[in-house]
Amino acid sequence: MISMKRILNGGMAALALVATALGAAPVQAQEEFPFGFVMTLDVARMPGSKRIPSIEVGDNGEVILELWCDGGKGQFSVAGNTIVFVPGAMENRSCTPDRAQADKDLLTALGDTTSWRRQGDQVTFVGSKQLRFVINSN
Repeated sequence: MISMKRILNGGMAALALVATALGAAPVQAQEEFPFGFVMTLDVARMPGSKRIPSIEVGDNGEVILELWCDGGKGQFSVAGNTIVFVPGAMENRSCTPDRAQADKDLLTALGDTTSWRRQGDQVTFVGSKQLRFVINSN
């Protein structure tokens, strides 16, 4: 027969293990998606350009895009940490071939986005490629 002391010692050990595990992994609350803000892609400028892509996300997920050359509209749908981007009409501006390709690559990466995370003023979109944006706080 198992003694009461052994049961209590085993229970206390299990309780200590659970308490240690909970203390070692603090729970972090997911910050809210930055609806109503402008975000700038966290990259260096392309040689010979002053532009850096930015997205303005409206309160209902509508997006105004300014890419390396072109601009346009789109839509974000957000549920928890899941996100879907659907591009809309794009303006076809006079772009150099390298900027036109960079715009196409960025739109493809945004379209492949499946999740997002936010840490302070940084928002990372995760998909085929990670895209990190910084919320403009000015």
